[in-house]
Amino acid sequence: MYKYLITSAFVFFAFAKASHAQQDNNDTKQYKIQTVAFYNLENLYDTEDDPTINDEASPMMEMAEGLREDVYQKKLTNMARVLRKIGADKSGTAPALIGVCEVENRKVLEDLASHELLRDYDYGIEHYDSPDRRGIDVALLYKKSEFKVINSQSRRLDISDPGSGRRIFTRDQLVVTGELNGDPMSVIVNHWPSRSGGEMRSRAKRVAAAALNQQIIDSLHVTNAMAKIMTMGDLNDDPTNESVLKTLNAQQDQEDVKPQMIYNPYIQMLKDGFNTLSYRDAGNIFDQIMLTYPLLKKADQEGYFYYHAGIYNPSFMTNKSGRYKGYPLRSYNNGSFTNGFSDHFPVYVYLIKEEKE
Repeated sequence: MYKYLITSAFVFFAFAKASHAQQDNNDTKQYKIQTVAFYNLENLYDTEDDPTINDEASPMMEMAEGLREDVYQKKLTNMARVLRKIGADKSGTAPALIGVCEVENRKVLEDLASHELLRDYDYGIEHYDSPDRRGIDVALLYKKSEFKVINSQSRRLDISDPGSGRRIFTRDQLVVTGELNGDPMSVIVNHWPSRSGGEMRSRAKRVAAAALNQQIIDSLHVTNAMAKIMTMGDLNDDPTNESVLKTLNAQQDQEDVKPQMIYNPYIQMLKDGFNTLSYRDAGNIFDQIMLTYPLLKKADQEGYFYYHAGIYNPSFMTNKSGRYKGYPLRSYNNGSFTNGFSDHFPVYVYLIKEEKE
């Protein structure tokens, strides 16, 4: 098992608020670092038409049948290329946990995990089929050597159109509880309803998704009041929108987070002008990872604690010129494969824990 150790002096200078390190260079404390990531894989569909879902409108099904397999393999390669690099500059390896969305089924996840760029990491898969009308789901990939799954479940978001009363079929929320190197924690993977019809008109759907998310977090806190929980996903809302800021009551500053509350490092990032996607020249951070109080160092808990958050947006994943300069280099455009990646940048957090002799 690969271990990336950082000296306490490094932690002190890089992230003074999160560290209990000493400035003394002779301090022998060392820390293990793990990356936890989330990535919207932008329409990762297989090459077959599934009559049980509405995949005929997917970019893959719009292509000539003879082109599909080649495009599928290139898409898998591009996704694997990104996933193995997220956080690797500090951790030295691929993420231990990866939440994903916009995947058609378990098959595409198995094909991704077994890709030559990822297979050596031996990722396990937690996935359930959602009732989403496009046939897309969320999932969690986890390194079997680092994370042991104890329980998982899929929680249904039951909402209806306020005008017609018709049921709205959207993604379930995936809840996985396990142990990261023996440290108990839970992960919730989300893909909240889109802004189709406009932000205001669709807002109630995402508020309902946030309410379900909060309900899940509350239920985990009933079992353990000091549960380490990370909720992540493409929320189709910014960190400052009602669903996140009010319904989840996510906090911008660690100092304001109390037991059973949530910290969202992406609030400040949005205010600083960062984004995970762009639309009509406006940047948004729809992709976020939030953490409960016991994952903050001030909680003085044993095991892993939060150390840093980021957006993975290297040059090779970004449009270099033209109208969409600076935007994510997406996979599909007007029904054609661009050999790009996704219309979203992935997000990640580093968790660290002291390595004791």
